[in-house]
Amino acid sequence: MTLGVQTLALQAILEAKPGAVAEPVPVPQGRPTPATMYKVMGKIFAILSLQDEPFVILKCDPHLAEILREQYAGVGRRSHLDPRRWISVDPDADVPPDEVERLIARSYALVCAGLTRQQQAELAARSA
Repeated sequence: MTLGVQTLALQAILEAKPGAVAEPVPVPQGRPTPATMYKVMGKIFAILSLQDEPFVILKCDPHLAEILREQYAGVGRRSHLDPRRWISVDPDADVPPDEVERLIARSYALVCAGLTRQQQAELAARSA
C-alpha cells in the first residue's frame, strides 16, 4: 500500500508525540489494515485512516467539536466512537494544516490529562 503525502505528514505528527505507540486496527485475517491507532499509555488519542482518502479521528472537547463541525466542512463524524467527544478531520478539505496539527496536540493533551498520576509520571520519565 502506498501512502499519500497527507497521510505521511499526519503519521509523522502523530508519531512525534511523546510515548506515542502505533498499532494496526484489528481486521479479519487476509484483509489490509485500513487504519492505525495511536495510543499513549494504552489510551487511544488518534486513529489514522490508511485508505485512499486520508482522515484522522481525534478526541475533542464536546463544545469545541460542535464549533469545528460548523466552521469546517472537513470536520465530521466518520467513526463509531462517541460523536460528542471524537471528530474526524479531512486534511484535504478546508481545515488548515496548522489547525489539524493543533487538533492533534489537543487530542493528545486530553488523553494525557486523563491518565493516572502514576501513568503521567511514567510518561514524563520516558520523555526525559
